[in-house]
Amino acid sequence: MNSIEEKLKGGHPNSLGKTLEVVKEVLASPHLFEALFDCYHSEDEIVRLRTSNAIKRLCKERPELLHPYIPQLIEEISTINQASTQWTLAQLFFMLKPAMRQEQIAQSIRIMKTNLTNSKDWIVINQTIETLAQWAQEDENLREWLIPKLKNWKKDPRKSVSHRAEKWLKTFG
Repeated sequence: MNSIEEKLKGGHPNSLGKTLEVVKEVLASPHLFEALFDCYHSEDEIVRLRTSNAIKRLCKERPELLHPYIPQLIEEISTINQASTQWTLAQLFFMLKPAMRQEQIAQSIRIMKTNLTNSKDWIVINQTIETLAQWAQEDENLREWLIPKLKNWKKDPRKSVSHRAEKWLKTFG
């Protein structure tokens, strides 16, 4: 177990724990990013949640740290069956799109379509709708796939989900 994983352990599952401390460490010593990324393979669900949070924060500050990891996000991390990983992937894919090849964008769209279709988690649904809808503004095929899904989500009893779906339906006219 690496020292970063140790720092991300423990405490209340909904707390950040030492996530912000880890982010500062990685920003100061970028060579530590690999050890943080490896925490996605932790058996501890809380560690994986905090890993996602830390990586999202790092992507906002220093997206280039994630560029070499785009293939792993698509091929490995996308297979983790955890809501926090799935909603973070939607956010990371959005932020990393400028650095992605067309094939990687297509793969990430397939991943998000699967997550949107299969997830019951409201955050996964909201974050995935947001990224797919943003991208659908420039991708007619994606828009055609997404609009019927948005019509279904518009009927969702969870207001955040139904409002987001309605917002994008209005945008697409």
